[in-house]
Amino acid sequence: MPMISQMSHMTIFVLDQERAREFYTEKLGFEVRADITMGGEFDGAGQGFRWLTVGPPDQPGFEVILADCSMGHDEGTAEQIRELVAKGALSTGVMDTPDCRKAYEELSARGVVFLQEPAERPYGIEAVLRDDSGNWFSLTQRTR
Repeated sequence: MPMISQMSHMTIFVLDQERAREFYTEKLGFEVRADITMGGEFDGAGQGFRWLTVGPPDQPGFEVILADCSMGHDEGTAEQIRELVAKGALSTGVMDTPDCRKAYEELSARGVVFLQEPAERPYGIEAVLRDDSGNWFSLTQRTR
């Protein structure tokens, strides 16, 4: 039996948590899994932070943490992360879809910005989208 059986959470640093919540739920169709304020005892600085997670409806055991850039970082590091996110320097992952071209059309109609239209790749059909903070994702229809 493997020591690690699955991933349960991943972190995406965002510039504005409320805007990110709206983007991921209203535009991408994710569900809010948690939205709570953690007390100062959790961040070491005594200020507390917002624990906001979302996830795809068909993947209930997986949560995406929409983290403020300052979460777990000193202000200098947080500012560096903000700059990288804002300029689109971070790729945060791959989102699977059964029909990339259809998803591209529907998400574009909802206002999602795409950096690349759907194109044939050795592994399937891929489009590249950007969230409201600047993070980018591969949207992939895998060849089976």
